[in-house]
Amino acid sequence: MAGAGEQAFDYGFLLCIREDVRRLEALNEYLCSRSYLAGYAPSRADEEAFALLRGPPDRRHAHALRWYKHIAALQTQTSTKGKRLQPHWSPPDGTEQPKLRLYNSLTRTKEVFIPQHSNRVLWYCCGPTVYDASHMGHARSYISFDILRRILMDYFKYDVFYCMNITDIDDKIIKRARQTHLLEQYRAKKPSATQILQDVLSAREPFKAKLAETTDPDKKQMFERLDTAVTTALTPLQGAAQSGTVLLEEAKDLLAEWLDSQFGSQVTENSIFSLLPKYWEGEFHKDMDALNVLPPDVLTRVSEYVPEIVEFVKKIVNNGYGYESNGSVYFDTVKFDTSSGHAYAKLVPEAVGDQKALQEGEGDLSISADRLSEKRSQNDFALWKASKPGEPSWESPWGKGRPGWHIECSAMAGSILGSSMDIHGGGFDLRFPHHDNELAQSEAYFENDHWVRYFLHTGHLTIAGCKMSKSLKNFITIKDALARHTARQLRLAFLMHSWKDTLDYSINTMESAIQYEKFMNEFFLNVKDILRTPTDFTGQFEKWAVEEVELNKSFYEKKEAVHEALCDNIDTRSALEEMRTLVGQSNSYMATRKAAKLLPNRVLLQSIARYLTHMFQVSLRTVLKLVDRETLLKEREEKKMMAKQAKMKVPPSEMFRSETEKYSSFDDTGFPTRDAEGKEISKGQAKKLRKLYEAQEKLYNEYLQSNQNGS
Repeated sequence: MAGAGEQAFDYGFLLCIREDVRRLEALNEYLCSRSYLAGYAPSRADEEAFALLRGPPDRRHAHALRWYKHIAALQTQTSTKGKRLQPHWSPPDGTEQPKLRLYNSLTRTKEVFIPQHSNRVLWYCCGPTVYDASHMGHARSYISFDILRRILMDYFKYDVFYCMNITDIDDKIIKRARQTHLLEQYRAKKPSATQILQDVLSAREPFKAKLAETTDPDKKQMFERLDTAVTTALTPLQGAAQSGTVLLEEAKDLLAEWLDSQFGSQVTENSIFSLLPKYWEGEFHKDMDALNVLPPDVLTRVSEYVPEIVEFVKKIVNNGYGYESNGSVYFDTVKFDTSSGHAYAKLVPEAVGDQKALQEGEGDLSISADRLSEKRSQNDFALWKASKPGEPSWESPWGKGRPGWHIECSAMAGSILGSSMDIHGGGFDLRFPHHDNELAQSEAYFENDHWVRYFLHTGHLTIAGCKMSKSLKNFITIKDALARHTARQLRLAFLMHSWKDTLDYSINTMESAIQYEKFMNEFFLNVKDILRTPTDFTGQFEKWAVEEVELNKSFYEKKEAVHEALCDNIDTRSALEEMRTLVGQSNSYMATRKAAKLLPNRVLLQSIARYLTHMFQVSLRTVLKLVDRETLLKEREEKKMMAKQAKMKVPPSEMFRSETEKYSSFDDTGFPTRDAEGKEISKGQAKKLRKLYEAQEKLYNEYLQSNQNGS
């Protein structure tokens, strides 16, 4: 590109230069003495020279760079000259999507959920101590966590790896196994009624002393109930040596305790301590399956991890946070709490020093005066317990012993999930000391401060407002609950409450779940009937009127509201209420169309039904059971009959008196004479009311007649 009077661009010399750097230097030197920004269109020489370059020159070659930019701009203008161009496009502002937040016991607030490893979630859940039947307290935790797990996996699409333990070595198990074994031996000897009476009377003496010493009101009430039952069974036997079967059954707990105090130390065979937990673990899995609770990805048993537990304890000692004392090993809470980067009792710091809670955490067999004196601080807890006579034992560097309660979860979870997990779950009662001790010993082992990122604790379960406890024998087994209600109804009851708050298992709670189930069932049946209506493929796509547009708008609003509820600490209660509202609106739409003798829009209703079905599959893993049309009609007829029977019992003189919002004055027979505003009832209105009055009079006479015939 040359100005007037200038020689045309001679680019031939550039062809002889093969190296890019030298070619740029030669071009820059050539252009420094020539005019190339005079506004002319690019010449063929410019275009061919431009094509030799692989990209814009760097800043060192200023003349070549300016020429390159100018030619590039002119080429763009030339290529678009005379053409209409697309206008500038701007992306929408959009709206901020809600983020999943979970209530984290470590902060006692809702925190944004951020897994450590992209979409993968590592989750450990404290499993049951298997020494008796699973009860509704277990259901409270395991159904709740199953719901959370399903929603994280199937709604939020996280890749959840779920590990749960079975505690099959524990003070309660040891004591129950010994007592069961000794009581079976006692029964096998077939003692006489006289012998049973004598032994029960002997066993009653220490029991009475224990009852007198007990200050815990719940335990005292349990002991008093047992004492009453034994006293009732003793009465007929003390006068004569009758059959002792009834007494043995009523006094078995008292007798087992007495036998254990005498002969428990002689039970030394490890297999005796494994039979009991093995049986109850099997029953637990059956109960979970019946409740439609997904099995864990990994199940760990304490009895299978003793070598790993020993190694875990050794490293804690080597790291300076544990010490040996008389064959037992304890965790040094003071050393840990005063070490840089560590803190003891992260979950419930205000509970430190609570000796009752600490002793319950150590177990009934581990709180004798000699055991307590072995510890440097009263807050220290056992990592490894030296076994006494009558307890199972395993070899260790400190002598024969068994694992402490808290250490099992740390060793097993660490073995499977590593040095840090995303979620740890358990019941509210486990926060202190169990979970606080788990945190301390695990962070002592891994030398970190983040063994658990999010601690989730399910709320308590009460029975009709009363505290429930397996140890106090005040509980309803899962099998008992399933004999009264279906698993689906139980799960609905749990969904209708916050997972982290107290849930009261009562008649009212279950009735609410049953009515919700029926409400949804009826909707699905109605939609199913509409979809059965014959139509061709194109016929199902109908023009939308205002009613369809409004229902569809509400549909998307409710989906958004459900999503917001689930993001807010997986608030299933609010989500179910939004779904209930959506179904109510859909029912109103179908009723309006039916009244107008028009078919509802099947595609829209099918979309709503599919969405609701998916949501129930996520939280229940089973579609709400659709009862058949005949059953539903039968239920409706039964309701009508019940309503009619209730109406029949109302005397005609009382039927209008309750309608104070309509009438203010009545004659001697209960017939209305004035309306709510005090105006006299018109003749036309009185005629209609008289027909209703006479119809009620007829019903009431039928009721009286049926009663007379019945009597």
